[in-house]
Amino acid sequence: MMTDKIIVALDVGDEESAIALIDRLESVTFWKVGLELFTSAGPRILQVLKSRQKQIFLDLKFHDIPNTVAGACRSAARYGVDLMTIHATSGKDALKAAKEAVEEGAAQAGVKPTKLIAVTVLTSISARQLAMDLKVPVELPEYALDMALMAQEAGLDGAVCSPQEVTQLRQTCGDDFVLVCPGVRPTWAEQGDQKRSLTPAQAIQAGADYLVIGRPITAAADPELAWQRISQELATVT
Repeated sequence: MMTDKIIVALDVGDEESAIALIDRLESVTFWKVGLELFTSAGPRILQVLKSRQKQIFLDLKFHDIPNTVAGACRSAARYGVDLMTIHATSGKDALKAAKEAVEEGAAQAGVKPTKLIAVTVLTSISARQLAMDLKVPVELPEYALDMALMAQEAGLDGAVCSPQEVTQLRQTCGDDFVLVCPGVRPTWAEQGDQKRSLTPAQAIQAGADYLVIGRPITAAADPELAWQRISQELATVT
């Protein structure tokens, strides 16, 4: 089912609000827990999701020296989540150390290894900001591809990229490399702080494995209706 490709972002500030959304959107099978909610609720929210047989994308975007990210990934892998993120800009040594640590942590806990995916360029960053603010002298699509290829060489399972880069990454990195696209916006939703967006159907057709969608669903006046509209849009994708 195409709806299995939608990861709904639980971008709320507390456990009570998160549980209310999970209960309200019962047909959602895959949820993202990010920095805000994990900092507030901690691992308890992961236990809540597991008790409801949900898949979990733990999106904490680890970014530090190799030893530190390895320790964090080893600990996080014990939760038995399905996907987890690290910034590609941590460097190849950190990516390799993180991948090894995920496997170690999963083995220690007796759980299935988490797929570790690298964040290429945040979807809130525009090409102008990459050049002017971050002083990266490379075109944004090329830079995102470079980050994804480094992650693939380090043994990671996939990458996070904007929908606008997904076609190039799919063609270059192959079908087995998991591509997760945040910043997806239906035509009827506000763009917010997303700079490089496509509609859900366009992102899937471009080659995305999973779409991360938050505010267009969770901040809608009627979240169930918003979920249904997106599900219906994806049902037309062939």
